[in-house]
Amino acid sequence: MSNVAQILPYLEIILSVVLVTAILLQQSSAGVGGALGGSSDGSLHHTRRGFEKFLFYLTIICAILFAALALLSIVIQS
Repeated sequence: MSNVAQILPYLEIILSVVLVTAILLQQSSAGVGGALGGSSDGSLHHTRRGFEKFLFYLTIICAILFAALALLSIVIQS
């Protein structure tokens, strides 16, 4: 268990960098319509495709893994 406790902080740092990068690479609706729930091009639904879909799923997976590692870190320390 001590090996996991030594490796865990490094895994959290790497995962946090990947998570922040994935979030920053996603496109956002920066206009006023996007902030209020609308869209500037008039379409009501946007389908993610290709790299945008990959980033979306990568962000979700990284966030879940980061939360799990943080909880594991708390459990190991106590």
